[in-house]
Amino acid sequence: MAIIPARGGSKGIPLKNLQKVAGVSLLARAINAAQASPSISRVVVSTDHDGIAAEAQRAGAEVAHRPAEIAGDTATSESALIHTLSTLDEDFDITVFMQCTSPFIDSASIENAVRTVRDDEADVVFSAVEDHSFLWRLDDATQAVAVGHEANFRPRRQDRAKHFNETGAFYVMRTAGLLEHEHRFFGRIGIEEVPPEHAREIDDMSDLTLVRAIASTQETAQVIDVDALVTDFDGVHTDDGAYVDEDGNEQVRVHRGDGMGISRLVKSGVPVMILSKERNPVVTRRAEKLNVDVAQGIDNKAHILSAWIDTNGLDPARVAYVGNDINDLEAFDVVGWPVAVADAHPKVLAAARVVLDRPGGRGAVREVCDLIPIPAEAAGSPAGPTLTSLRTATGHPSTFTDSQPSTQQQRSLLTNHAASARANRKQVS
Repeated sequence: MAIIPARGGSKGIPLKNLQKVAGVSLLARAINAAQASPSISRVVVSTDHDGIAAEAQRAGAEVAHRPAEIAGDTATSESALIHTLSTLDEDFDITVFMQCTSPFIDSASIENAVRTVRDDEADVVFSAVEDHSFLWRLDDATQAVAVGHEANFRPRRQDRAKHFNETGAFYVMRTAGLLEHEHRFFGRIGIEEVPPEHAREIDDMSDLTLVRAIASTQETAQVIDVDALVTDFDGVHTDDGAYVDEDGNEQVRVHRGDGMGISRLVKSGVPVMILSKERNPVVTRRAEKLNVDVAQGIDNKAHILSAWIDTNGLDPARVAYVGNDINDLEAFDVVGWPVAVADAHPKVLAAARVVLDRPGGRGAVREVCDLIPIPAEAAGSPAGPTLTSLRTATGHPSTFTDSQPSTQQQRSLLTNHAASARANRKQVS
């Protein structure tokens, strides 16, 4: 079994375990890695925080609620492991201790370590990376003293014995030994060497910024498995430019292929909405042509997006939002699939779960639509009635301002044809 300790009281980064890398929380990334290891049959998260517990359950893990006496800064990870084991209804020969602060855990490496212990080649195996550093410390007189090498002997890297740096990502242990020694290291200790790219660990915000940048360039999705799609308009459906005539009227350029992609989703009953900060009739006209929901003039996208998700009976974790600029980051936090166009702002690229190959206005919307799977039985189904705009009681298009409507008012703006949308969605759920 795998145990993932995840306290809510991290100091360097508040609620660090819920921070997202490539659109997925650090906790969920650890859970996913454990679940992908064939030898691991149960994954349990030990936590003292309700939000972390909810995220663990969303990701498919069990939760062991940690008592306050072992949830403080001085509590050891071992105390959380032993407490969790005491709450289980079955015994496990091998315990895998994983840490959320390592965002790039490879399930194949976990599996190798488990097999080493299972095959009785070691009692404990931990993840480590080869390290060629010359280490130093300061003595009581603040003089530098060599650690693990002679100061006057500088052998070449290839002539030196291998040294390893403990990554902290995972530890595989015989459960009986852990319970006896109350420590992660005992008996015969082995190393599962991991590549440097899997050895990143997050302690502070600079670490988090770095791993987000790395993930945005390395991790791509072949499928975006969602039930609904929401997009920004400017910079997503357009290239973020505009044509302005002498009277101040604006025109924008859109991509015809985007329309075909949206049409495929709409005909299959997948809810789609355009959510824009701009107050421009062209946004409404485009939404009407595509036959999708629209909300524009929105300064707080997260509120409207949450209301739309709630009205349509959707799971936020199965909704994709496509954005390009920093005002989309609040919407990214609402959904499970934040998606960035190729030419998005660097902060948006770093926060995205998926970065598209195409820029805004150049087929990005078509690309994301093509990544959303549609079951064969739904692909040819006729389109049901959908909203073409979010309207007020007077029938006029909504134009929200900084003075946002109440939650109930927001929901009332989104209720038209909601039942039809849900009925259509049953075909593809």
